[in-house]
Amino acid sequence: MTTVPSSPAAPADQRVIDAPDRRDGLVYVVTPEIQLAVDVALATGRPLLLRGDPGSGKSSLAAYVALNRGWRYYEHVVTSRTQARDLLWTFDTVRRLADAQTHGTDRELHDTDYIEPGVLWWAFAPHSARRRGASSAGPPTKPAVEPNDAINASRSGDHAVVLIDEIDKADPDLPNGLLVPLGSNEFVITETGQRVRKETPAGDLDPDQSRHLIVITTNEERELPNAFLRRCIVTWLPHPNADRLVVIARAHMTAYAGGMSASDEELADQLAERVVAIRKEARRQGLRPPSTAEYLDALRACRTLGVTPDSDLWLQLRDLALVKHQQPGDAVEP
Repeated sequence: MTTVPSSPAAPADQRVIDAPDRRDGLVYVVTPEIQLAVDVALATGRPLLLRGDPGSGKSSLAAYVALNRGWRYYEHVVTSRTQARDLLWTFDTVRRLADAQTHGTDRELHDTDYIEPGVLWWAFAPHSARRRGASSAGPPTKPAVEPNDAINASRSGDHAVVLIDEIDKADPDLPNGLLVPLGSNEFVITETGQRVRKETPAGDLDPDQSRHLIVITTNEERELPNAFLRRCIVTWLPHPNADRLVVIARAHMTAYAGGMSASDEELADQLAERVVAIRKEARRQGLRPPSTAEYLDALRACRTLGVTPDSDLWLQLRDLALVKHQQPGDAVEP
């Protein structure tokens, strides 16, 4: 198996805790189970479906793998209005109609000018995506702007990681609509009839390893079709125990705050024990347990404000950052 390297430290000018939901891929604590899931997805060429509660770290894995492998990175956050085609391409019908009415027969319009490549098109065929599907011998077209072009410019043109985040937000037609494109690595643009296929790699690559990793996340808000699940490599991200929470906190503090002091270590350990206890009580009451992301929020707040689990402000901070579902006057321990 290929082991993903440990997280590097951020540059000194980035060591500030001012963006709690980063997408830079700098920090991720990879377990053997997650590493195996990534390896199996690459060996089979199947998408990797990450299941788990919100805040469990599902969305962070894709950017981390892309950064540490030097692969291009693309992401699409799914909403209730997202359609499968949006991940492949979109066509600006309104702008084309407006241009046709404005220019009439004075100027020839080309359908490719109104096509915007989606994240899967950029991953599979970046050269074609830049030309919006137009052939090199075809009419001139304004080049499409690559997502994350600043970081992708220095990464492998033959490899890519795509994050399709929160697929359960969409109608079941979306995952069903991705079955063929993800299985065959090709699709047809309806408006032009152009068939987009995965481009031939420029370098010598391992024939037993996929050049693309598609990471799909779900918060289990909607059941996914069985046909879609059958075509994915599936793994669950469980809530980490107290020891792993401290390891995660140490990785984040090292990357973004320059390290952890002895007092920070003690605070992280105390909070981890409290979070595990709160999770146990939340499950007993049928409530949502606090996530790993909320643990990190509580740690940042306690560290900045000088609050400890033994201080007077702890109960208020706990309800603000960890419990959240409490009604005024309710008592939840610890």
